[in-house]
Amino acid sequence: MKHIQISEELFIKLMRYHCLENYELQTEIEKELNKKLDSITMRSLYSQYKTAPTEEERQKARKEYLDRRGVPGSFRW
Repeated sequence: MKHIQISEELFIKLMRYHCLENYELQTEIEKELNKKLDSITMRSLYSQYKTAPTEEERQKARKEYLDRRGVPGSFRW
């Protein structure tokens, strides 16, 4: 199983939320976790693009990566 690092700030917010029942932090925690999930997804797509066994799979991963990154089609090679 892979390990994922989070910021100390997020860790403290999670501890306050769960241990001290400070539910006011819920929206901030959700925002930061969604940002982390997007980062993980982008890294996964980039890795898939670089290591895919076939050219077709590489191009598919590259296209999805660039689409999610927001690079316009006219700017791509």
